[in-house]
Amino acid sequence: MATRKPKTVQYRRKREGKTSYSKRLRLIKSGKSRLVVRITNQRVIGQVINFTEKGDNVIAGVDSSSLKKEGWQHGSKNLPAAYLTGLMLGKKALKNGCEEVILDTGFKSFLKAGKIAAFLKGVVDSGLNVPHGSDDIFPVEDRVMGKHINEKLSADVDKIKQKIMS
Repeated sequence: MATRKPKTVQYRRKREGKTSYSKRLRLIKSGKSRLVVRITNQRVIGQVINFTEKGDNVIAGVDSSSLKKEGWQHGSKNLPAAYLTGLMLGKKALKNGCEEVILDTGFKSFLKAGKIAAFLKGVVDSGLNVPHGSDDIFPVEDRVMGKHINEKLSADVDKIKQKIMS
């Protein structure tokens, strides 16, 4: 006679460590679109996603490799690239009718003055409304412009920023 309880199997994405369903539910209950940011080993990916009963709809999506089309010739994973990717995504989301979003970082921790903060600064600078508390969390302007890397990068960031904003 068996005396053990049957084992409960969790959802596949929870088992693989890809989705925190409790965090996702809190974000969906807000009723706002989610600003999803993921930082991989090679690029920064951002999407604005709207929840529907049939599934998630991507309103706008950009990754930092698309900066190359704008003339970016530097790395796709550094802090200035994260800022410019956020700027591009914010402009694209505004074009598609999205006005207010809530930040979804997934399992990544939000670090003050980090890449996710630079991405968020780009989205906020584009005109998209994102609740974020104070501006103390953003990196200083010199780091966003790439002056900590080199001066040529700073000029390129400014040039591409003007191209995106126009």
